[in-house]
Amino acid sequence: MKRLIYPILMLLAVLFYTSCQSYETYGDKKAKEREAIEQFITKRGIRVIDEETFAARGNKTSVADNEFVRLNRSGVYMQIVREGCGAPLEEGKSVNLLCRFSEYNILTDSLIVCNNKQFHLYNSTYGIIDTSEYVDKMNVTRSGTTITATFIEGVMLLFHSQTASVPTGWLVPLNYINVGRPEKEGDQIAKVNLIVPHSQGTYEATTSVYPCYYEITYVREK
Repeated sequence: MKRLIYPILMLLAVLFYTSCQSYETYGDKKAKEREAIEQFITKRGIRVIDEETFAARGNKTSVADNEFVRLNRSGVYMQIVREGCGAPLEEGKSVNLLCRFSEYNILTDSLIVCNNKQFHLYNSTYGIIDTSEYVDKMNVTRSGTTITATFIEGVMLLFHSQTASVPTGWLVPLNYINVGRPEKEGDQIAKVNLIVPHSQGTYEATTSVYPCYYEITYVREK
């Protein structure tokens, strides 16, 4: 009997050690996320500027120098490619904004979903769809510095079906861009590039702890 007990104890010890080695804490996942963001920044040749520099330039980033500003409060890195035409989001009003975007998982270096190019997605309700046929629509409300939004229709609602809430990271640029519609020659809609940590991302990003890279355009609905 004693001869059997020792091997069993050894086996249990090995299994316990293996399980401990493979288990990732939330802290481990956050550290992996930070490392992935740093590697992404290096790989893309991104120059990070601070908020003070960004503000001193009139809330502008240089696309030519591939600059992103890191916004301390949210941890989001933002590049304003085009400030956009028209006016900023009005105080106390709800408006519908239309968005084209690409969503990339930085941790796995892979495209998750998009509607700004041909991309086929299987949805249990609609079957196989071409996402480029969809424009994502969200209803946005501004109250002071607080901006809230929900998706009304589009690919994000189809793919991230757990909630209609818009990722907080998507709303950060609305403090710095215009959201009008082109009315004359030369008018352009707003476009930003974002590095969004899990805490400001989708339900899946938040629960699985992975950062995303977004390319997004914003324009007011007619």
